[in-house]
Amino acid sequence: MTALTNNQALGRHILMEAYDCEYDVLDDMRGIQNAMIEAAERTGATVVDVAFRKFEPYGVSGVVVISESHLAIHTWPEFGYAAIDLFTCGDKADPWRAFEYLSSHFKPKKITTMEIKRGNLIASDNKNCVSIDSAKEAVSGE
Repeated sequence: MTALTNNQALGRHILMEAYDCEYDVLDDMRGIQNAMIEAAERTGATVVDVAFRKFEPYGVSGVVVISESHLAIHTWPEFGYAAIDLFTCGDKADPWRAFEYLSSHFKPKKITTMEIKRGNLIASDNKNCVSIDSAKEAVSGE
């Protein structure tokens, strides 16, 4: 296993929210599936599986499983909104390349993003880190 240095994590997870997208784009399962596969390939990742579902009366959910993790999407065409997860591990795949491609595909009028480092095994001083023993004590009141 490769050693991690400070501020290094096993993966990067981009949460992307796309607002004010065209209804027809968000309700087109085949188009979304093709765009998500293309986005995964543009990261430099290896696609290993794909699963998408069209809902009635509208909406699409799907995932592109990659060797480096996954890209997932859920759409609400009636609100012009898509929630997209771009999670890649290792140094090979760059999730921001998927973000750029999907931004051009969905053409939202507004986008918000947040990048989360996943698997930060070194950072024991992470303020969001709670030990299991501390969590049990808080719940039980001990």
